Amino acid sequence: MPLNESLIAELTQEAANTRKILQLVPLDKADWKPHTLSMRLGALAVHIAEVPGWTAMTLHTDGIDFANMDFKPKVATTTEELLAIHEENVAKAISALQNSKDEDYEKSWTMRTGETIHFVLPKSEVIRSYSYSHLVHHRAQLGVYLRMLNIPLPGFYGPTADEMAAFGK
Repeated sequence: MPLNESLIAELTQEAANTRKILQLVPLDKADWKPHTLSMRLGALAVHIAEVPGWTAMTLHTDGIDFANMDFKPKVATTTEELLAIHEENVAKAISALQNSKDEDYEKSWTMRTGETIHFVLPKSEVIRSYSYSHLVHHRAQLGVYLRMLNIPLPGFYGPTADEMAAFGK
């Protein structure tokens, strides 16, 4: 199986899981955060919705330089807007993956801030670590936020305690 097909299958599964949790985000509490050093709920949710787009960025560029970026995260005020950001980024990622070849993943990709190089990795590792694993990390963080707001959580890889309680277990 070509690598792009494997990555598309993995992204498709994780996108479905991400959709489940993004649908639960109470954007009327977008400014809430559990700690002074934590991200605001709304910013975290949008970040999660944007992360799948990093796959396309990785495949279409040789790296990123934070010193030369003019990134402005989107703002979502409704669930529909949040899900649209997610769907747009998933579609960009799938399109980039569909149009890639195995040899594209062997090329180096660099993360830097000016002259400071944070890492140089093959694009395959960047996609898995800084796109897919990064997404799962922040999705779990969002789960903690929602738990603290007493919002029942969906299962991603099996039932949650909330779902088991509904079954009397």
